Amino acid sequence: MTPKRPYILRALYEWLVENDLTPHLVVDAEYPYVEVPQQFVQDGQIVLNVLPGAIQGLIMGNEQVSFRTRFNGQDQKIVLPIGSILAIYARENGAGTIFEPEDALLSEVEGESAEQHDNSNSSNNNDQPEKPKKGPTLTVVK
Repeated sequence: MTPKRPYILRALYEWLVENDLTPHLVVDAEYPYVEVPQQFVQDGQIVLNVLPGAIQGLIMGNEQVSFRTRFNGQDQKIVLPIGSILAIYARENGAGTIFEPEDALLSEVEGESAEQHDNSNSSNNNDQPEKPKKGPTLTVVK
């Protein structure tokens, strides 16, 4: 199954912009392949204003978010792997969401796979064959 984070991120971004709010991204600046200006990183994180007027060339893909913006008058390319984005929120009122850490998502997916594997093994180990389930039936009421 594909991760839901990029879809939620795009939906919240669109909703915030449509409601005239200023979307901000909280990013783990130490995440692999993150490209942000390191001089603005505090405690391993950076908060980025992603209002359409503040950025150019926004691409929100399933693997990464990228755009160009200016820091102290210098043009800067920003690249954010989806797993590096910790939260999206509105500056004005805090509306938005905090995302689960990538580790939790990975273990959740692994847990589902193990559970499905266990279920398939337990059904194969039954001595009696499974009875086919009957579908729902409709009755005419007069």
